[in-house]
Amino acid sequence: MAVPKRKVSKARRDKRRSSVWKLDAPTMAKCPKCGEFNLAYRVCSNCGTYKGEEIVAVKAAKKA
Repeated sequence: MAVPKRKVSKARRDKRRSSVWKLDAPTMAKCPKCGEFNLAYRVCSNCGTYKGEEIVAVKAAKKA
């Protein structure tokens, strides 16, 4: 059986794991109609538009 001959040091182990496990931040795009940031290639959650067309009718929020 293949068994490690020596213990892997913490520094060597951490160098190997340093950048592999990090996730990239999702790409955020600004809505051309309302200017709110949302995920790219998705319908805007604020105004309900995608590529300049209204896809989802959004109810107006009450301002107190």
